[in-house]
Amino acid sequence: MSKSKNRLDAPIGTRSRFPRLSIDQEKFGRASESFARAMGTGAFLIGMTIFCFVWLAWNTFAPSSIQFDPRLTNFTLLTLILSMQASYAAPLILLAQNRQDDRDRVKFEQDRQRAERNLADTEYLAREVVALRMAMEEMATKDFVKDELRDLMRELLEELREPAKKTKPKGK
Repeated sequence: MSKSKNRLDAPIGTRSRFPRLSIDQEKFGRASESFARAMGTGAFLIGMTIFCFVWLAWNTFAPSSIQFDPRLTNFTLLTLILSMQASYAAPLILLAQNRQDDRDRVKFEQDRQRAERNLADTEYLAREVVALRMAMEEMATKDFVKDELRDLMRELLEELREPAKKTKPKGK
């Protein structure tokens, strides 16, 4: 039986003409978090403000022959660049936020499990303390043992005196 390219149990055209793009999700996620973290800083905002100010000043006050985004076209290139930055920034920030939510969910689950273990340990220790208290109540105290020994000594002394009385003649 020869293997044919046109098998009936395989869909036609499963092979793509373009190679599959392989993205390491962890590296991409870390990069998006770094990007989101950098965009959330004052340095980024100050740098972006300086960049836009220089861009606007250059294309407003420079001679028209060296302007690359003239004011007459309403700074179209700057608008395009800022729109492109925003269109990439929003999904990357959402991706970073989703990764943080996943980490928070795992941390919450670990905290819940730790709290359950702590509760079980606390309940066990409480039962042990109760058992020790009950055992302590059943134990003889020092005073109780002294009294019992004193009573036993009296009984023994009386028993020792009684035979001496029984052996003495009654007529004397």
